[in-house]
Amino acid sequence: MKKIIIATRGSKLALWQAEHVKGRLTAQYPDLEVELLVLKTKGDVILDVPLAKVGGKGLFVKEIEEALLSGAADIAVHSMKDVPMVLPEGLILGAVPEREVCNDLFLSERYAELSALPAGAVLGTSSLRRQAQVLALRPDIRVAMLRGNVETRLRKMKEGQYDAIILARAGVKRLGLSATFQQDLTPPDMLPAVGQGALGVEMREDRADLRELLSFLEHEPTRLCVSAERAFLRRLDGGCQVPIAAHAVLNGNELELSALVAGVDGKTVIRGFRRAEASPEQAELMGCALAEELLSKGADRILAELYNGEDGEKA
Repeated sequence: MKKIIIATRGSKLALWQAEHVKGRLTAQYPDLEVELLVLKTKGDVILDVPLAKVGGKGLFVKEIEEALLSGAADIAVHSMKDVPMVLPEGLILGAVPEREVCNDLFLSERYAELSALPAGAVLGTSSLRRQAQVLALRPDIRVAMLRGNVETRLRKMKEGQYDAIILARAGVKRLGLSATFQQDLTPPDMLPAVGQGALGVEMREDRADLRELLSFLEHEPTRLCVSAERAFLRRLDGGCQVPIAAHAVLNGNELELSALVAGVDGKTVIRGFRRAEASPEQAELMGCALAEELLSKGADRILAELYNGEDGEKA
């Protein structure tokens, strides 16, 4: 193989991710030509509506997956948290590289940490998951919708439109950005999104040549953790429009999975935890089993209300 085309979104973070994989490929295979195919997705165009109201995760990958299926591109690099739970027929995740830090990050120009925000302060996020967990900790503040790429969100906060915002730590780190005050929001107080901090390299299932080429990128511990998280979310049939969080870690030969389902107002938070042997089969089974446990503890009612539109989608 002499050339590979990588399909990617055009945001700075998406381009960083694609360039990162391109760099690893050219370092591993010096004679390989790697080209980026930059595509605009529906999620990049619709910026004035909460993700929950316009289709969730698939917004950022549909056009890219069409390029893979048509042969216009060989591989695509995604943030795993943007990848739908079920891939289109004929596509697979050919490699899951080692995960970056996966926690959320509080950023502000005026306040050192979440607990320092005064009552009534405005915190920006586009995520119902973050909204619910923040309101569970600080029911006295106001959460407002914040869309746009990472740089746009940070700029809006620095202009004073928000007292603070919350972003994924990985994205802020990858782009070399910062704010005057930053606080890591970590488990168990704040669980990340499923797949947060991880990348996925998507490809056509029939491309055995590509799978072999990409094999050096694969990081099995990350694949196991992400598989457990995704199995949990898949069983709940959840997406961007639901406050669902899951965080798996590998502890020796055991996988540990913490997860929650919450009401968007943060008043109801249902949590669960499981351990299992670190294997692909057990990762899937554990994720599904933990989802069943949370459903039996009341998550089914929260999900039913959200899907029926009885709760406000205020992200």
